[in-house]
Amino acid sequence: MRRLLIPLMFGLVLLPGLSAVESAELDTVTVAKREAVREFWLDGVVEAINQTTLSAQTRGQVEEILFDVDDYVEKGQVVVQLKDTEQKAGLDQARADLKEAAARLQESRDDFKRTKDLFGRKLASQSQLDKSTAALKSAKARREAADARLSQAKEQFEYTRVKAPYSGIVTHRHVEVGEIASPGQKLMSGISLDQLRVSVELPQSLIPVIRAQGKARVLLPNGEAIQGEGLTIFPFADQSSSTFRVRVDLPQGLKDLFPGMFVKTAFVTGVKKELVVPREAVVYRSEVTAVYVVGQDQRIRFRLIRAAEHAVDGMLSIIAGLSEGEAVATDPVAAATLLKQQLAESHDE
Repeated sequence: MRRLLIPLMFGLVLLPGLSAVESAELDTVTVAKREAVREFWLDGVVEAINQTTLSAQTRGQVEEILFDVDDYVEKGQVVVQLKDTEQKAGLDQARADLKEAAARLQESRDDFKRTKDLFGRKLASQSQLDKSTAALKSAKARREAADARLSQAKEQFEYTRVKAPYSGIVTHRHVEVGEIASPGQKLMSGISLDQLRVSVELPQSLIPVIRAQGKARVLLPNGEAIQGEGLTIFPFADQSSSTFRVRVDLPQGLKDLFPGMFVKTAFVTGVKKELVVPREAVVYRSEVTAVYVVGQDQRIRFRLIRAAEHAVDGMLSIIAGLSEGEAVATDPVAAATLLKQQLAESHDE
């Protein structure tokens, strides 16, 4: 019978007549009030800031697809290769035209130099000098036009090698090998996981205070809460729900967070006074939340409490079960050991 009673007594206050076990060496913290932010929690959806659909910018047959859905692509890597026969021929022609224009320009310069020298010695007329000058200007213009055609040909050739504009993951593939891609046709879509944000629909009654406070934090899947780096409040409400969309920018480099996931988002609405204890002092047993309270008589009691779900700076807000000034053990394991000793002594008596 005694063995059955011991577990039940963990949730009870010990009787005054029980002898105390020395617990002065147990580390405790005094329950105190502190000024904390008041928050309004809502569900938000994770979005990728950079999400792009790559399209063909030149005509060509799809020759090779180097990545597929769910593949990670580094910035600048080729994702789709188009057949470049036509573009390469245009590039070669442009290079040849540039060489010809450069040769003609050099010839015009030499001719102008000779004509100018003869004109200085009165051996050439003004009309001959003017003609040589015009020929030089024309040659320069042809050289500039050839340069422009070469740049254009290079660009058209580069269009056959479709590259990733940033590092990210492929989400959709819109073409197959052998298809003819036309300018504007979708080739591949992808997103970057480096820069994420959370989109939340907020009631219109909260918008003024959210604008004034301008702070929010997001609860990650691993339980860690991170501060948002900025808020963007849309300047119009959804007509069907009378809610405003708010975007919360997240720090770069977050792990285990992907577009489409739901996350809890807290918006600061003001300040309040609340009782707090260190998160490590709180014990979770199944659906029970409790702490070990050390009384002035040095007796330890297992106290059921109601606490907030999320810690702020390592401290949990206490909703019910504790009073200001009470001492709480910061090491629940050591406190549980001493409590068992107290119970053992009480039963021996």
